[in-house]
Amino acid sequence: MHPAALVLALALSAPALALDNGLMLTPPMGWLAWERYRCDIDCANDPKNCISENLFIDMADRLYEDGWKELGYSFINIDDCWSSKVRDKQGRLQADPKRFPGGILKLSRYLHERGLKLGIYGDMGTLTCGGYPGTPLDKVKIDAQTFADWEVDMFKYDGCYSNATEQEKGYPAMSVALNATGRPIAYSCSWPAYQGGLPPKVNYTELGQICNLWRNYGDIEDSWDSVLNIINWFFENQDVLTPAAGPGKWNDPDMLVIGDFGLSYEQSRTQMALWAIMAAPLFMSNDLRTISSSARAILQNKMIISINQDQLGIQGRRIVKEKIGIDVYLRPLSHNCSALVFFSRRSDMPYRYSTSLSKLNFTAGVYKVMDVYSNKEDTLKDSSTFVVSINPTGVVMWYVSAPAKPSLRHFFKAGKLRGYDDYDHANALPASFL
Repeated sequence: MHPAALVLALALSAPALALDNGLMLTPPMGWLAWERYRCDIDCANDPKNCISENLFIDMADRLYEDGWKELGYSFINIDDCWSSKVRDKQGRLQADPKRFPGGILKLSRYLHERGLKLGIYGDMGTLTCGGYPGTPLDKVKIDAQTFADWEVDMFKYDGCYSNATEQEKGYPAMSVALNATGRPIAYSCSWPAYQGGLPPKVNYTELGQICNLWRNYGDIEDSWDSVLNIINWFFENQDVLTPAAGPGKWNDPDMLVIGDFGLSYEQSRTQMALWAIMAAPLFMSNDLRTISSSARAILQNKMIISINQDQLGIQGRRIVKEKIGIDVYLRPLSHNCSALVFFSRRSDMPYRYSTSLSKLNFTAGVYKVMDVYSNKEDTLKDSSTFVVSINPTGVVMWYVSAPAKPSLRHFFKAGKLRGYDDYDHANALPASFL
């Protein structure tokens, strides 16, 4: 383990980090091709948008030149349809020679020269979801070494054309093979998504020892219905999912579709806020060459990014679900701070929601609150009633700091954290939260 990772692990008194590789101590951030560009390989007629080295170089240039990298967006991730339809004479995967004439190694070095990282995609079946050569069990070692030789920084392992028995063997085997290369390669698993995402079929304790992040649920689409379905599933199952996450091991609700076509301005703000509350990986899938200024402002919001990247790595929870269509979410943060999100599921008009901090179990007296989208600050007494006006399908998000420790009663049940039966995750909380 990297010395810095070891120091942090000991400081938090947490269980061993995923893979014991010291990677992704905070949720990874970057850009991923799939949702926006899928399997567009028609470079003759759509050269700017097809899956090719030019597309990834373009996006890397945007991360590097347009202020994204400095905010933490460091990964450029290739998804399906990048490879040739056949392996080379040595049995290795190879990039499509027309669309990636320089090969993957040249691309990874282009990114590394700019302080960026490269992710790549594979699948456990004989074929990928898009019909390209997969990485079944007998190819795990050679493909892991190939990715290391290409100086890849992250590998996503999908599960199309595989069954539960193959997945039970293949996902752990790839973890071992990646570690054996000697190159630090973060590992993204799709295993739980293929098993329904929940126990008993999914063992999140085991996943945390195998993978750095994992897809729990179905693919996101560029629509509000899709985003809302993901939000609903994750928070309806928060008692199982929240304790699974932590430094080096993250639940992945899939990509940010902010800046595409399906979300309104308010819905885009909602996705960004709730992905931060979930301590989710922040992988954009959009066109950074043409992104609007409003979408850019949401994605580059420094306070929301800092909430997402909080070093405690505690995934937040829904603490209030009102019949009127208003939800409230809480994420505990470092330095006795918290993030609160007020979310309106309503579609009629802005709703004036009345509550108090004491009703949300903040009982330390006077708190300083900052609206992370407007940057307006206020001071609230815990017992004082306040009103937030929440736009339809929108959010109000606060960063809350206190002179004393906030209560985390909603994280506890019968004296212990809900769902934290696999290990005593309370030990990972600073004493000030207990």
